[in-house]
Amino acid sequence: MRGPVTVGIDIGTSSVKALAADENGTVISQSRIPHEIQIPAADQFQHDPAVAWCEGPRAALAALDLAEAPAGISVSAMVPSIAAVDSDGRPLTPGLLYGDARGQGGPSSGNPAESGELVNFLRWANAAAPAAAGFWPATTMANHALAGEAVIDTTTASVAYPLFDWTAWDPAVAAEVGIRTDQLPRIVPTGWACGHVGGPDGPVLAPGCIDVITDQIVAGAREVGDVLILMGTTLIVNTVTSRHGPVPEHWVMPFTEPGLFLAGGPSNAGGLFVNWATRGTDPTRPGATHPDRVPVWAPYPRGERVPLHDSTRRATLTDLDLTHGPAEIRRAAFEASGFVARRMIEAVGAAHGVTPRRIVATGGGTRVQEWVQAIADCTGLAVQCTAVPEGAALGSAFLARLAAGLEDGGMTDARRWARAGRTVDPDPVWAEALERRYQRFVELSA
Repeated sequence: MRGPVTVGIDIGTSSVKALAADENGTVISQSRIPHEIQIPAADQFQHDPAVAWCEGPRAALAALDLAEAPAGISVSAMVPSIAAVDSDGRPLTPGLLYGDARGQGGPSSGNPAESGELVNFLRWANAAAPAAAGFWPATTMANHALAGEAVIDTTTASVAYPLFDWTAWDPAVAAEVGIRTDQLPRIVPTGWACGHVGGPDGPVLAPGCIDVITDQIVAGAREVGDVLILMGTTLIVNTVTSRHGPVPEHWVMPFTEPGLFLAGGPSNAGGLFVNWATRGTDPTRPGATHPDRVPVWAPYPRGERVPLHDSTRRATLTDLDLTHGPAEIRRAAFEASGFVARRMIEAVGAAHGVTPRRIVATGGGTRVQEWVQAIADCTGLAVQCTAVPEGAALGSAFLARLAAGLEDGGMTDARRWARAGRTVDPDPVWAEALERRYQRFVELSA
């Protein structure tokens, strides 16, 4: 018989995904609730938190087809995010998202814990809603909506450094922003129980985690030289390395696998760019067939994160001529995403002496064959797609098992849930032309 199932919920940029999994990581049921990305200005990026962070998780949970209540539930989300809330947890401001100009003010590079982006978000939210009772990120709002618990896990809280000093909220830093620590969520260690959904006898609630973390624990990229690519609204490219030394303009972070690190970072050349650039093209029509007849995108309609750290960059499509049609423009968009991945992989290789061995790809974008093929072609690496694209939700379901006391080990035990799907090899016919276009891409991105 199948043992107790747990539910993982992932709040993404464009939708909330939920899935229920058994003890072996087999998906029993899943759901997806789309929501709007609000872009009121070129440098602003936000959600309606009532819809995306509260209603979305509840709707995604309700849409699962389950014979009985799950043993535990955990929510992951993108970082950083913040909204001001009233005493009942209702949002008073938009939900600011990563890369929004209202988070600028820190150094030009560095991971979120070093850039001060969330601290600047808090400063803006406090000015926008000075009477706010609290300031909550996406996971906290979801936890409150599901279980009445205004909690955050330690991993997500780490993005707020130095406001979170790895043990608690720092009152001095909070005062600099103009807020009090009691306006911030209660901190609970990642994977611990922090409440119940639907009453004291309901499923155990875990405090949540960062989507990138929950995705990577079930992806199966565990060897030095593996490249983990998350093909979501944001493109995230990380190479597994044994070194912690710096990679100029890139992020280097501890990996969940002992003794290893991830080097790379997020790019705006993900699904948000690809969908924007391919609007008006027809995916059912034959694609570009001549390797030499594809233009080159600089894929920055909302600036770029790693490695440019420049929110003011804008997109250009260059080398366009009368031989190009919608199919070539579409291929160029996917190639731009592949060129971004190659640039990050090469930077890590040069700094750490790592030879890339393969790409492990996860996220909803793995369902888009054109995109996966372009990444394989542009990097020259085989791309192994995960069997469950919704990796962040799947990893969250494992954290729910930890909170429910169904696992004896820790987060790294989630590696047993990794399942490989199809593998896409690079097409050598495109190699020579792609090398020329990659150099052109580098020029455009200088």
